[in-house]
Amino acid sequence: MRQSPLRNGGGETPSPGPRIRRNTPPLHHFHSTVSVQKLRHFNTLILVFRFIAFCSSAAASVFMLVNPRGRDSPRWYGFDAIRKYGLDDNTVDFIGHALALHRDDRYLDEPALDTVKRMKLYSESLARFQGGSPYIYPLYGLGELPQAFARLSAVYGGTYMLNKPECKVEFNEEGQVIGVTSEGETARCKKVVCDPSYLPNKVRKVGRVARAIAIMNHPIPNTNDCHSVQVILPQKQLGRKSDMYLFCCSYSHNVAPKGKFIAFVSTEAETDQPEIELKPGIDLLGPVEELFFDIYDRSEPVNEPSLDNCFISASYDATTHFESTVMDVLNMYTMITGKAVDLSVDLSAASAAEE
Repeated sequence: MRQSPLRNGGGETPSPGPRIRRNTPPLHHFHSTVSVQKLRHFNTLILVFRFIAFCSSAAASVFMLVNPRGRDSPRWYGFDAIRKYGLDDNTVDFIGHALALHRDDRYLDEPALDTVKRMKLYSESLARFQGGSPYIYPLYGLGELPQAFARLSAVYGGTYMLNKPECKVEFNEEGQVIGVTSEGETARCKKVVCDPSYLPNKVRKVGRVARAIAIMNHPIPNTNDCHSVQVILPQKQLGRKSDMYLFCCSYSHNVAPKGKFIAFVSTEAETDQPEIELKPGIDLLGPVEELFFDIYDRSEPVNEPSLDNCFISASYDATTHFESTVMDVLNMYTMITGKAVDLSVDLSAASAAEE
């Protein structure tokens, strides 16, 4: 099952410097009739996508208005659209896993309201960007995000100590964090934000992730030669307990050498044989130059941050769209600051402002 292509891919290659897009008049104009026709067809397609997205958002809004909130909301299989139109299992899989991004089939026995909200988010995201995808990723890879944070932090007086080995979190007699020590130096602090590897005694193992990384010299077959693709394989179609994810990015996103493509295949590990578990996804890649396998533990915090001032993130799961990671970061922000991040935006107002 394929989703719309991602705009860009993940990676760790740093950018050479800031990139500024200026609103200057174009230097060239179309002179080819074919080019003009293609552009018109593309614009027409975008309008159709936006109309469909508007209809989906309107339907979702109506559903949320006429149906009760909370646990009394109708279940997904009790939703009128399922009964009236007799959607088959493949269509339900597509809606639940590719649009709503559910990681397993538990949502089928839960209130349908959450799934409808997720569908609404997908349709609004698809209409928001003109690339035909609901996703947007930074050029030069996801490493640009911490770089941007580092630059902004430096503006506000933040200090960075990079590549420090064997970091040890220090506590006082009451069990509260007081600093981090590395190579004999201790950086004093009131709070620590870290991943599970820094405080293994304050986390618990909740699963394992099997992952394969492939280096190729071609795009994934049957994807219209897209340089960035996400494919979600629902658990039911694989006979598994969880979904499988395939993500591909390329040199066009400045994350690989010229002509190279990087693909990731991941899933929640159910055995100790990643080569066998990941085969359905790897088979979709076509010829591969290099292939690497890995299995790592997935952990989540069990400490009480209000007592020790340690704010620990959960491990990365198998998903390639990072929704769970974003939600984890937002929850950590609320715990640290006591405030909720408001990322809501009026899409129509934002579009009007751009125009």
